[in-house]
Amino acid sequence: MTQPVTTVSKSTADDYTKDRRKHSLLSIFTRFKWRVSLTLSLVVIETLLELLFPLSIGWAINGLLEHSYAGIYLLAGLGTISVLIGSARRFYDTRIYAHIYQVVISEMVTREKAKRQSVSTITARSSLLTEIVEFFENTMPEVITTTIGMVGLLIIISAINLNIFLACLALLALIILIYFVIGNANYQLNESYNNELEYQVDAIKQPNAEHAKAHFRRLMRWNIELSDLETGTYLILWAGILALFVYAPIAAIDEGLVNYGLIIALLMYVFDFIGKVSALPLYVQQVIRLKEISNRIGS
Repeated sequence: MTQPVTTVSKSTADDYTKDRRKHSLLSIFTRFKWRVSLTLSLVVIETLLELLFPLSIGWAINGLLEHSYAGIYLLAGLGTISVLIGSARRFYDTRIYAHIYQVVISEMVTREKAKRQSVSTITARSSLLTEIVEFFENTMPEVITTTIGMVGLLIIISAINLNIFLACLALLALIILIYFVIGNANYQLNESYNNELEYQVDAIKQPNAEHAKAHFRRLMRWNIELSDLETGTYLILWAGILALFVYAPIAAIDEGLVNYGLIIALLMYVFDFIGKVSALPLYVQQVIRLKEISNRIGS
């Protein structure tokens, strides 16, 4: 028996192409660029203020040793401004990203229904699209803070101690090398995980419970493989971090620094840099996952 052929008009195909572009990471930012840019600008200001804290603490310590409270007043003022800006940004964030979520999810559901996708697929893709919006609200500020923070920290550290600066660069290069090697494998594992996730509602609806059991076994298998890859990255990265932990105070003393406030500020900057570097794998993995989600929703 001949199956009916479904034709799609050029205008409909163009609509699909246009719609799917609306739901990628870049296109969501482009559509709401002014609103998102405002909150990200506040993040940049917060980050720049944060860079001043270690130096302010160093100045405060030196001032107290000379019986001066000027550094303490400066530190208190810096903290107050930072808290006020951070609170205003979070107040605004909640409202703008709630609006973005409502718009893009509604559009995606309408588009997927028009393509006659199953309820299971639409449910999974709604959940996956939520991850993209949540990335803007929760992770993007952290990524900006980390990126600007690392650049600022490297500049300051290089001005105080060149050898420690080079050691910090070596740690950063290690992370780049790791994801150059495993980036594609990470993408493929996320793709396999999401393929299985799209089947979840259909698996649960099956009258035979074995379908659901098999589905969750496969889902957890991909989850374990992703976790194993992350663990390997963690071990390599922390070997480098521990080396920098040990090297930094030794190098600071060997350089002949005698200003206690400057030594404390330098070590605080190094530890702050280590904290930001240790978070990078989480951000990189999330970006890889969101790239796969964007390609999936746009398919």
